[in-house]
Amino acid sequence: MTPTPTATLVARDWAEIQERMLVPLYEAVYDRLEVGPGDRLLGLDCGAGLPLLLAAGRGAVATGVEADPARRALARERLLEVLAAPPSAPRPYDALLAFSPTSAQLAAALPAVRRGGAVVLADWGPAERCTVPAVLGGGPSPRDLDALVERAGLTPDGSGRVFCPFGYADVDSAVRGLVSTGLYDGAADPALAEKELAEALHPFERSDGAVWLPNIFRYVIARTG
Repeated sequence: MTPTPTATLVARDWAEIQERMLVPLYEAVYDRLEVGPGDRLLGLDCGAGLPLLLAAGRGAVATGVEADPARRALARERLLEVLAAPPSAPRPYDALLAFSPTSAQLAAALPAVRRGGAVVLADWGPAERCTVPAVLGGGPSPRDLDALVERAGLTPDGSGRVFCPFGYADVDSAVRGLVSTGLYDGAADPALAEKELAEALHPFERSDGAVWLPNIFRYVIARTG
């Protein structure tokens, strides 16, 4: 499937503006798992591939799964191995990293993780600590990650919280970055949604025009049986 021009622009906004906002989360998880040379990592919904690049920078072999063809194309421009669906090869990976997966997505990816391998799930933290969903109305309430771990038959092995502020040069960049997340895809009138989002962002502007949106993300680590 060839991405539409609009899809390509949105994917580039994700790659150029938004995906770096989650670097503190990725780094905290990789530190916790002590990701390093020889480790094999599978990143579910890897976007344009930044989490894979960070893992590769630590010496790991990182493969991504990304359903969106425009983001997948950008990841491949970075010479990354990114698949449209989880690999069929059984249990070659030491760790799976997934942001806000559904039960079905998780179930499809788990066979690729070796026995005793790590499964890291992440999502928004408490609503009162997250500017984007709580104040700007972006997306649903955080998933119950512990319940997701239990339903998947995984063994809990720790959790943590990470401060991931979303910082932008100006309101226009903030709107483009936030729209690229897909949190506002359900709007009946996208142009009106962007206008309302820009207005909602004004209280978070600094004197230099930059926009600062504090957020806390939570991750849980579990192990396969």
